Amino acid sequence: MASLVCRSVFAATRRGVSTTAVRAADRAMNDPLEHATGIEKREILAKQAGREDPYEMQVYKRVAGTKDKPNVVPSVADYRVVGCVCEEDATAINWMWLYKGEPKRCECGYWFKLVDSKPV
Repeated sequence: MASLVCRSVFAATRRGVSTTAVRAADRAMNDPLEHATGIEKREILAKQAGREDPYEMQVYKRVAGTKDKPNVVPSVADYRVVGCVCEEDATAINWMWLYKGEPKRCECGYWFKLVDSKPV
């Protein structure tokens, strides 16, 4: 008897679902700039202005890195954390703090200097 009740309950809960494709040719998504606010809006505006990396997060290749011609690191603040991969095959990154106006030498011998960057 219990099995008949279970079968009838499951049979009643199974329903066919049919879906149809909605044609939305006359509708379009709004521009993301219209909905963005705050930092997201500033990022979108910076990318539209041609600044692909507004936070200067990209990886830079080291240049000569001498005391007279150090590697330039852009920053909006007066300080920044910089990571140096001292050897090409190294698996560890040498992290150091850079402060504006004070060039700093990494353990591998390369020099780094903090310069001003325009904010987002």
